[in-house]
Amino acid sequence: MKNYLILLIAVATLLTACAGDGQKSTEQSVSKFTGAAGEVKLMTLDPGHFHAGLIQKSMYEQIDPTVYVYAPEGDDLNQHLARIEGFNMRNENPTAWVEKVYTGSDFLEKMLTEKPGNVMMVSGNNAKKTEYIQKAVEAGLNVFADKPMVISPEAFPVLEQAFITAGEKGVLLFDIMTERHEITSIVQRDLANNFEVFGGLVDGTPEQPAVTKESVHHFSKMVAGSPLKRPPWFFDVAQQGEGIVDVTTHLVDLVQWGCFPAVILNKSDVQMLTAKRWTTDISPAQFEKVTSLKEFPAFLQKDVVDGNLKVYSNGEMLYKLKGKVAKVSVIWNFEAPEGTGDTHYSIMRGNNCNVMIRQGKEEEYKPTVYVEATGASDLPTFEAGLKKAVEQDMADEYEGLKLNKLNENLWTVEIPSQYRVGHEAHFGQVTEFYLQYLKDGKLPEWEVPNMITKYYTTTEALKLAKAGLGN
Repeated sequence: MKNYLILLIAVATLLTACAGDGQKSTEQSVSKFTGAAGEVKLMTLDPGHFHAGLIQKSMYEQIDPTVYVYAPEGDDLNQHLARIEGFNMRNENPTAWVEKVYTGSDFLEKMLTEKPGNVMMVSGNNAKKTEYIQKAVEAGLNVFADKPMVISPEAFPVLEQAFITAGEKGVLLFDIMTERHEITSIVQRDLANNFEVFGGLVDGTPEQPAVTKESVHHFSKMVAGSPLKRPPWFFDVAQQGEGIVDVTTHLVDLVQWGCFPAVILNKSDVQMLTAKRWTTDISPAQFEKVTSLKEFPAFLQKDVVDGNLKVYSNGEMLYKLKGKVAKVSVIWNFEAPEGTGDTHYSIMRGNNCNVMIRQGKEEEYKPTVYVEATGASDLPTFEAGLKKAVEQDMADEYEGLKLNKLNENLWTVEIPSQYRVGHEAHFGQVTEFYLQYLKDGKLPEWEVPNMITKYYTTTEALKLAKAGLGN
């Protein structure tokens, strides 16, 4: 392996010398992705979040098995490497990753100088992430980034400029939107965009929005079969980001992707109405359970009141997107009741029906799609059209979907188990899409403007909530 690394560096040096310009060489190599085995060389930067490891839960023919990790020494890195080793050592479908690790204090500068790879993956401390992204694209690197790319209104222009720079350098900057691959979200989106069934999205009102997305998450949870150990900085909203700019990234993305598929959106399409934020209280015992620390670190003392840590992990925003009223909210509890987990609720209101996703006790905490007829004058005709949409129109891609009638105006969509792959598997699905984009040499034309619009929405919501104008 040592000889391989020496050879790799020698080849990289030769290519740079021939090009006469490191940036030009990078841009030329980016344009030559063909889908060939091992042509994507992955670099992982400062992996402080478990999502960095989930990208490597599977192997990909297009990605070289040697991954270059640049990070400071510490628990975050150790957990990441242990997670990858766990994937390599598992009995069923073991992976074969080889991690080449650099842990100097100049890890960022070292990565940008050496550039042994052509794609940077970043998932960790969100206070640093926007700068990491900016410097990586300036160095001519493709970036595959975990959400959120930015957590403050002040840093939003930096991200916006990073997209411009990425375009100039010919590299792809893309965030990991796993929830687009959740089958219930796909079914809801497809039904809501079937005009004969749905009748078009209503405009909505603040009291009854056209679309509502709500999620409940938990600080204590299981990941890859083991209890998740959180880094202490995860509880500092100055480093992780408040809930209204973190998990809501997925929800705002689903609003855009579901209501306006493949439509180019802009900041001017967003009108923020109200926003609010509130805390989850974490006791010292709870903090110890998920971090193994017996005391709150000094950097968290600013948020400790009466012995408990107050984390602004909860948020809600009400806004208009191209005139349609949307409501997005996220709640973080410490731990889910036995047998439950993170949950998602969504409703899209149409002129003919509402398409909903529920994930409560009645659904055994499994996301379930419901269709409720609300404006159809001829229910038998409506039901026939709905049945065709579910069991025939979607069959080419999702064979086996079945419509089940609950009462005269309410149905569920029965989804075969093979499509319920779970949250962790969605990271591999997103990665496959990104690899195809690298091969194509471009993202879909709507992706970049819509990413910018998405992060404008979340950061503007935070600005409004912190001003106290949305409560």
